[in-house]
Amino acid sequence: MKIFILLLMAFINTVMIYDFNKNSSPKDWLIVDDGVMGGLSEGNFTIDTDGNGVFNGTVSLENNGGFSSVRHQFDKIKATKDNKVLIRLKGDGKEYQFRIKDKSIAYYSYITTFKTTGKWETVEIKLSDLYPSFRGRKLDLPNYNSDSFEEIVFLVGNKKNESFQLVLDKIELE
Repeated sequence: MKIFILLLMAFINTVMIYDFNKNSSPKDWLIVDDGVMGGLSEGNFTIDTDGNGVFNGTVSLENNGGFSSVRHQFDKIKATKDNKVLIRLKGDGKEYQFRIKDKSIAYYSYITTFKTTGKWETVEIKLSDLYPSFRGRKLDLPNYNSDSFEEIVFLVGNKKNESFQLVLDKIELE
C-alpha cells in the first residue's frame, strides 16, 4: 500500500511539458540555427510515424557556424530549483545541451549538457544544476532559482562538422 501511495504522489507531482504523439505538430517547435550569425548548419524538426519528435540535421563550422537548436515556448510552468526535468529520448551517442528560459524574452538561458547513449533512455536534469549562459559564455549569476519557466531548447554544437539526430518521446517536470 505504501508503494502505491508513493507512486501516486510521484504521478500527481509530475507536470507534462510535452508528450509527443501522432497528432503532435512540428509547428509547436522552432528551429534556430547558426544562420542567424552567418553559419551554414541546418536543423529540421518532424514528427515520425511512431509519433516521436525528431530533431536532426547537420552542424557546419563554416562561416563561423557551429550549432543547431530547436525550441518550444509555452505558458509559464511553475517550478523551483528543486524540481527536475525528465526527458525520454533516443540520441545518437552525441552530446546535447538542454536549455530553459524562465522568461521567453530573457537574453540568456539556463543550460546543461547531457550525453546520449544511442538507446532509449530517460535523461534526468536537476533545475538547480542549470547555469546561466549567453552566446556560449557562462554568466556571473546564480544557477536556476526561479519560480517558473516558459521555454525549453535542445541544442547541438560540439565544435565539429557532424550530422545529428535526437528522437523525443516526452518531457516532464517532477
